[in-house]
Amino acid sequence: MSAVLFMILGFALLIKGADLLVDGAASVARRLRVSELVIGLTVVAFGTSTPELAVNILASIRGNTEIAIGNVLGSNIANVLLILGISALIRPLSVTKGTVWKEIPFSLLAAVVLFFVANDRLLDGGPASIITRIDGLVLLSFFTIFLYYSVSIASDVAGISEQVPIVSHALPKSLLFIVIGLAGLILGGNWIVKGATAIGRQLGMSESLVGLTIVAVGTSLPELATSALAARKGNVEIAVGNIVGSNIFNIFFVLGVSAIINPLAFMATGNLDLVAVMLASTLLFLFMFTGKHRRLDRWEAAVFILLYALYIGFSIVKR
Repeated sequence: MSAVLFMILGFALLIKGADLLVDGAASVARRLRVSELVIGLTVVAFGTSTPELAVNILASIRGNTEIAIGNVLGSNIANVLLILGISALIRPLSVTKGTVWKEIPFSLLAAVVLFFVANDRLLDGGPASIITRIDGLVLLSFFTIFLYYSVSIASDVAGISEQVPIVSHALPKSLLFIVIGLAGLILGGNWIVKGATAIGRQLGMSESLVGLTIVAVGTSLPELATSALAARKGNVEIAVGNIVGSNIFNIFFVLGVSAIINPLAFMATGNLDLVAVMLASTLLFLFMFTGKHRRLDRWEAAVFILLYALYIGFSIVKR
């Protein structure tokens, strides 16, 4: 099967899978009286982060650390600048006070923690910068704290917006939607990554650039499909919670598991991409206080997309 055909079929699976997943997750949230934000931060975020996990496990086993690290950093940058940008162009994204003061700062904390565990050479003059198995356990410990927090607020019934139209399905049907949606997202994401990676290698791109661009965008397409559809349907908490939750999952869980499988060598050039992740999260936080408070407006979305285009251009030139 050709690389282009892989990408076309993968995209079709992603769109349909995202549609089913959002419908199923929103229905479960209503029936179990769990806020949409928690659904976005857990079920949806984990499901749409599965392609990143699959790619990183394979890259770790093979020792392709540049792809493993570049995939996570590139995905997190694309999630905020590209995907939230596109979603907010469809519909301005209003978020709760808890999202602004808890979830977004937690995603920024994830990037800061990664900076410290990945920069042995920079911080203590070590011979090399390696994300060790111990570092992986540290990341997974933070991931456990995040899960505990998500579960602890799961009973926040007030988090469900009465103004958001959610179709309630029977619980078995909702669960079936989630399972089929996740399957579509995972299979479609994997096909897109395979096709895009093959095309990138034919063009002579380095592993780090493939990881930061083609692989990162490919594995982030589930987030794009899910968040864009959620925004179109008015489920703005799922749109924002999906992105914030996915970024936390990517660093704490995906990189944590990857490092435990095989320690990941961290190149100094990766700090530029890590700083870009922190700047993207910081800018998202600051935009919650410009214009209408706690809302990402269309002009801010345009800024995000422009910054992402500049980041991609800079990444291609510097590599």
